[in-house]
Amino acid sequence: MSTLYRGGFVYSPVDPFATAMVVTGHEIAWIGGEEAAAGHADAVDEVVDLDGALVTPTFVDAHVHTSMTGLSLEGVDLSDSLSLAEALSRIETAARARQGRPVYAHSWDERAWPEGRAATSAELDRASYGGVVYMPRIDAHSAVVSSALAAASGARGRDGWHESGLVLREAHHLAREAFHAGITPADRSRHVDLALKAAAQAGIGLVHEHGAPHLSSAEDLATVIAAGDRGDGPQVMAYWGELVEDEQAARDLVARHGARGLAGDLCADGSVGSRTARVRRPYADEDTHGCAYLSVEQVRDHVSACSLAGVQAGFHVIGDAAVETVVAGLRAAAEQVGADVVRRARHRLEHLEMPDADAIAALVDLGVHASVQPAFDAAWGGEAGMYAARLGAERALAMNPVASMAAAGMSLALGSDTPVTPFAPWQAIRACVNHHNPEQRISARSAFLAHTRGGWRAGGIDDRGYLDLGQPASFAIWSVGDLVVQAPDDRIQTWSTDPRSGTPGLPDLSPGADLPVNLRTVIRGRTVFDREGALT
Repeated sequence: MSTLYRGGFVYSPVDPFATAMVVTGHEIAWIGGEEAAAGHADAVDEVVDLDGALVTPTFVDAHVHTSMTGLSLEGVDLSDSLSLAEALSRIETAARARQGRPVYAHSWDERAWPEGRAATSAELDRASYGGVVYMPRIDAHSAVVSSALAAASGARGRDGWHESGLVLREAHHLAREAFHAGITPADRSRHVDLALKAAAQAGIGLVHEHGAPHLSSAEDLATVIAAGDRGDGPQVMAYWGELVEDEQAARDLVARHGARGLAGDLCADGSVGSRTARVRRPYADEDTHGCAYLSVEQVRDHVSACSLAGVQAGFHVIGDAAVETVVAGLRAAAEQVGADVVRRARHRLEHLEMPDADAIAALVDLGVHASVQPAFDAAWGGEAGMYAARLGAERALAMNPVASMAAAGMSLALGSDTPVTPFAPWQAIRACVNHHNPEQRISARSAFLAHTRGGWRAGGIDDRGYLDLGQPASFAIWSVGDLVVQAPDDRIQTWSTDPRSGTPGLPDLSPGADLPVNLRTVIRGRTVFDREGALT
């Protein structure tokens, strides 16, 4: 089967002015202009009129929790609830509808509620008529649980337990594990399919799945990998976040799980919103430095073992003190097994929200990739956001320093950490372009490359994520307005449509501008999402 797409704009390094593309089977066979496209029209099986649409490579979401995302799509979304009372009302409605089955109510943020606090177990008990309720905060590093779940999980009295029903650290892990234990294999498969369908609709062709013993299970990871292998949706690159101490253990664990590496949510610390990210100076709104889950020695041994095995290692790391620990561990591993051995393994860090210049330089020297979530700055950054409330304005503006990392030569990959924030690639790019701190803004083109080729590179594959002859036919078609070329000039962002630049244009991502709408997603030649009536 061969298809000619013509009459639009094709974002490709082959030709910055391309308007057409031919796909034959699973591959891209030709890219070029409209005049040449006429010569292909009679030789293909199908011609699709793009009607001015933009064709791009599919995006890569470098940080995904697939089954949890599907669970959240079926659960009670509290992200837009305006009060605790409204949240409890939604939970009660769900409890009635579910007739005694557990309720998953997620993504709440007490800062958005006039009550200014989390729910309590007693309130969940009343709303659910004594049922099981698991209510994770938006950052997923703390939750409130009903009395029934507290009892079933044994969370009461464990580290991180609060008598109000709020759980962190060990208590949270126990409660989450108990709730997930009630999910059947059929439920899990449905959740995974829902999530991957949502990814395809968002124009995503590859997700990096991040499993870990404290988050999910081996069965969960296997279900996600199998779904990605089916070929009817996004591809899956899987990571498993579990510590090892020697080379053979690293090899065995990767083989057992079918994982790309032992990385992802292997947590060095927690999150800022739950005050569990490990910071050097205390939080501004509570006398705590957060939580440290790993030592320098644990990081060193894990990185050394993975490096010797040729396996990617990596960690969830957010606070500056946690960054310090991880960098020290990486340096110690380099001393132990050799810096070149460490570099060859192409390790990665997730989130990396508070690195200073010294940390960035050390990570660049050791070839570490940064898997970052620009939506975090969009949601919580700035002088009046959650980061400022927790850490003060000075530290808040220094968070998520994407421009500093890019300027130092660090390879960036963008992701969502869904279900923390949704699949939304263009929003992520816009968040980079419009970072709360003007000094940390990067061009739309740089952010776009980080959300396409950068995601493949973070997984150790350098020749994917762009449209070229012989490349897999993995692309998305977008309804767009004007295409522009962003030209950053010091601190000022300007826009140009000057074709003399020879740079392919991207959608206008200014604040308030309409974002592109996905019309079709094709992965390796197979259409996995089609907006009804959009393309003929």
